[in-house]
Formats: sequence, C-alpha cells, structure tokens
Amino acid sequence: MTEIIDDLTRQRYDAAGFGRPVGLGQRPALLIIDVQYRTTGTARVAFDEALEEFTTSCGEVAWDAVGNIAKLLELFRGKNWPVLYPYVAPKKGFDAGALGAKVPGIMDIPEQGYEFHPDIAPLEGEILLPKRHPSAFFGTPLLSYLIQAGADSLVVTGCSTSGCVRGSAVDAFSYNYKVAVPSDAVYDRSPLVHEVNLFDMGQKYADVSSTAELLSSLAHIDAR
Repeated sequence: MTEIIDDLTRQRYDAAGFGRPVGLGQRPALLIIDVQYRTTGTARVAFDEALEEFTTSCGEVAWDAVGNIAKLLELFRGKNWPVLYPYVAPKKGFDAGALGAKVPGIMDIPEQGYEFHPDIAPLEGEILLPKRHPSAFFGTPLLSYLIQAGADSLVVTGCSTSGCVRGSAVDAFSYNYKVAVPSDAVYDRSPLVHEVNLFDMGQKYADVSSTAELLSSLAHIDAR
C-alpha cells in the first residue's frame, strides 16, 4: 500500500517530540469494541457486497482484524486479565440523538447485526458494556470496572479506528491509562481514514504496533 503519511508530516511531529513510546503496565485490560455482525457482516465478503447485508459493515478488513483480536483474547483469558466488551445495543427512537441524525443508517439495523462475532464472543464473567456514544467511557461504568480490576493499562481493539476506538483511546489517555492500539486488530471503512487515525493516535494518545509485536510484549508480563 502507498505510504499515506508523508515525510514532512512525520518530520514535524518528530521535531515537536510527539510519538514517544509509553509501554504497558503490569495489569492490562482488553477492550473489544463493537465487533458485531453489523460491522463485520455474517460472512467474509468484499466491502461492496458486505453493504448489502449491513450498511455499517466494513468488509474483509473486519475479518482480518477479528483474527488478530482472537489471538489477543486468547492470551488475556490465559493470563486471567480483564476483558471488557463495549458495544452498541439495539437502538430505539429515543436513542437517536445527534448520532442518529448524523448517520441515520444506524437506526434500522436488523437484530442479528447486534450479535457478537462468534470468534471473539464474550464468555460468562466477561463484562458487557452497552453504550450509546463513540467513547466506551461516556455514559458507562467502564472506569469503575477498571478500577475494581486494578487495571493500569488498556489494549483497545475493534471498530471503528476513527470513531469508537479513537474516542475510547483518547478518554483512556485522559484518565492517565497507558494505551496500546494494535494496528491490525482495529478496522475502519477507509484505508486512508484508518491509517491517518492510527498515526495521530500513535503520536498523541497511544502506543501503536502490530498484534504480533504487542503479543510479544504482553507475554513478558506476569499472569494474575
């Protein structure tokens, strides 16, 4: 793929001292955001075909990301670390708000669209957090759960890179959590939007790496 972020942009951020790595703590938690059929589709198909099932689907890139999320999920479960699922619940008329006006297509998604993708579906004891806004923190008890679990850092995965992932990463950073975003375990509708938001998050709010790199780092942290 063509390099999206130009050299001048990289030079200016580097000159300003942005993008320094922070690392993870000793008690990370995993957020799996909005990995539902409405963003993945029920089958792996190209983007245009995926839209025929759910207009909010992201196509094949979602399925690529789900495979990487599953690897992270296996590690977190094996180490007995917190796993939380912020997700969009079925919307009714009074849920529309500003988002419903901006993206009216989210208001008529079939019930099946809200089911979790089976490869990363929650197990009993893992925390479900229905939300109505992009950030997993806004209007939810996420922060209290993280405090109760003793989490000191977050791995943020899911959909979309530019929306709910970014909003959650920014809020986590604002609460002074160390944040990691695996670039191939998040997804969006546009490669351009995906890459630009990964770059910006990596410069300001999170450590951005591949899933493989992150798994290597996580493997050295003691289980709990």
